[in-house]
Amino acid sequence: MSDAAQPTAAEVRAAAEAVKTALDRHLAAVERRSGEDDPAVYEAFNQLAAAAEVYDELLYDRYDEVTPFEIPGTEDALPPYTGPEEPNALSVLIRRDYAVAEPQRLLAQAQRIEAAEGEDGPAASGTIHGALGLLFGEFEPDEIASRHKEFGLEEGDSTLWVTAAEEPADPGEWLEAPFEQVDPQSVVCRFDVSAVFDDEIGVDDDDDDDGAEELEEDLDTDLDEDEDLEPLDADRR
Repeated sequence: MSDAAQPTAAEVRAAAEAVKTALDRHLAAVERRSGEDDPAVYEAFNQLAAAAEVYDELLYDRYDEVTPFEIPGTEDALPPYTGPEEPNALSVLIRRDYAVAEPQRLLAQAQRIEAAEGEDGPAASGTIHGALGLLFGEFEPDEIASRHKEFGLEEGDSTLWVTAAEEPADPGEWLEAPFEQVDPQSVVCRFDVSAVFDDEIGVDDDDDDDGAEELEEDLDTDLDEDEDLEPLDADRR
């Protein structure tokens, strides 16, 4: 940033005063809170976060210095629920991430699916993306989640959001962009699974982790010794 565009010392001081005012308002809102999801506390939190961000930017631009604290952004938490009290419809949004940990195991499973279906034409099971298409076309997502190691996959983060609405959506209304118009204030509840939560538990769980690793090694050994997987159901979709 050029010298001409730098904020003045007075602007930085004013931003610092705004942070102090926002701190007082936030504390007052917390002291008067009427419940766990008091909107006044949420609003004061957002004001404090915005004031701190402005001060941090001006401080850096003027003095090449940063603040010693970080206020989490509002995108990291859901706002208070403002949806219908008696919803007539709900949507369940699920995201599960996987890594392709064992490509050969995935390809072998896809080849079994293709052989059982007996379809003519070019084989789709020879590529990873083709194998994934066969796998998710044959098994329900919940079954894949429970058998992911068998299919050569490794679990990553996952989340489930339940949102409420006044009326059900019209057929085909959101199929082109199913996740773009989610209102965070309509989320009734959410459930997150991530390895970061395990990291926060601490070193006291090392012994338990060692036991879990030994159990996984035994299971993997059993799988390697017997590669026969569960027979496919001919009636599956």
